[in-house]
Amino acid sequence: MNAQRLGTLIRLELTQRTRSVAWYVLLSVFALLLVIVSVLSFLGWQWVPEPGAAIYSTVVAFTLLLVVLVSPTFSGNAINGDREAATLAPVQVTLATTGEIVIGKFLAAWIAGLAFVAVSVPFLVIATFAGGVDPLTVMISLAVLVVEIGVLAAIGVALSGILSRPLFSVATAYLVVAALVIGTLIAFALAGATIRTETTHQTRTYDWSSVGPNDDPPCAPGQSSTAAYPCNEDIECGEWETYTSETPRFDRVWWMLAPNPFVILGDAAPGRFDANGNPQDVFSQLKTGIAYAQQPPELETQWDECAPLSWTEQDYQTPEEVVTQSVPSWFVGLGLQIVLAGGLLAWAWARTRTPAGRLPRGTRIA
Repeated sequence: MNAQRLGTLIRLELTQRTRSVAWYVLLSVFALLLVIVSVLSFLGWQWVPEPGAAIYSTVVAFTLLLVVLVSPTFSGNAINGDREAATLAPVQVTLATTGEIVIGKFLAAWIAGLAFVAVSVPFLVIATFAGGVDPLTVMISLAVLVVEIGVLAAIGVALSGILSRPLFSVATAYLVVAALVIGTLIAFALAGATIRTETTHQTRTYDWSSVGPNDDPPCAPGQSSTAAYPCNEDIECGEWETYTSETPRFDRVWWMLAPNPFVILGDAAPGRFDANGNPQDVFSQLKTGIAYAQQPPELETQWDECAPLSWTEQDYQTPEEVVTQSVPSWFVGLGLQIVLAGGLLAWAWARTRTPAGRLPRGTRIA
C-alpha cells in the first residue's frame, strides 16, 4: 500500500465532498443545533454544582447522535456511487490498488465525520469554563468519539462496496446503525423480560384489626409513647404472609448493550458523582444504568413492619457504589464493532477488486 497514492485518493474524495454547498449547510445546521443544545444545557444543569461536566457530556453525546444520523448519508454511497457515476473505473485502471481505494474512501469518510467534532470543539471549550470538567474525561470521551465515528464510516463505506445500488447501501447502513443504537436496547428489553425467575416475598404487618377507632396509633419500630405523641406500644403483629412473583433477569442479558455506541461512550468515560454518590452528568447516568442492569435481583425478600431493623437499617448502595462493583464492557463492545467494520471492509475489498469474474446484473463499468 503506497502512502502517496492513498493520500491522493483521500484528497480527491475530500475535494469532491467540500465542493458541495450542501456540506457546508449541513455543518451550519449542526452548529446551530449545538448552540441550542448548549444553551438548554446551561439552563437545565444549573442545579448541579460546577455544571461544566454535565454540559460537556451533553454536547459530546449530542455530537455522537448527530454523527449517527448523518454518517450513513456521506459514507453509504462512497464506492457504488462512484461506480454509478462512471468515476470508479478510471481510478481502478491507475496504479491504485483495490485496497488503497477502499481504505482511502474509508479514511476520507472518517475525516469528514471528524468535521462534526471540529464544529463542536468551541462548545466543549465553553463548557469547561463552567467548572468540574476532568481532563481525563475529556481525553477518553473524545478518543471514544473519534473511534466511533471511524467505525460508523467504515460500516457505510464497506456496505457501499458490497451492495451495487447506492440507495440500498445507504438504507442498509442506516439499518446497521439503527441495530447498534436502537436494536440493542430492544433486544435487551425483550430478552430480559422473557427470562424470568421466581421470587419469594415474605411480609408481616401490624394486626390492624386489634386497633379500635378511638385507640392510639401503633408506635413506630423503636419508638416509645410520649405525651407529645401518644402511641400504642402493645399492638400485636399479624401472621407472616408469603407470596411469589416472577422477576425479569436483565442481569443475564446486559451484555447485549455492549455494542451500543452510547453505552460504550458512557461506560468508557469517567463519570462525575456528588458526595452522596449520585450521578451528575450524562456519562455517569449512562454508566449507572449499565451497572444496575448487571445487578441480579433478590430472589428472597422480607419485610417486617414490627421489626425495627426493617425501618432503621436498610442495606442501601449508592449509584457510585453500584458502578464500582460492576463490570466494564466498553472494550468488548468496541472490539465487536471493530471486528464488524473490519469484516465488512474485507468483504467490500473482495467485491470491488479487479478484474472481477462476475458483476451483478445492471452494474455500470464505465
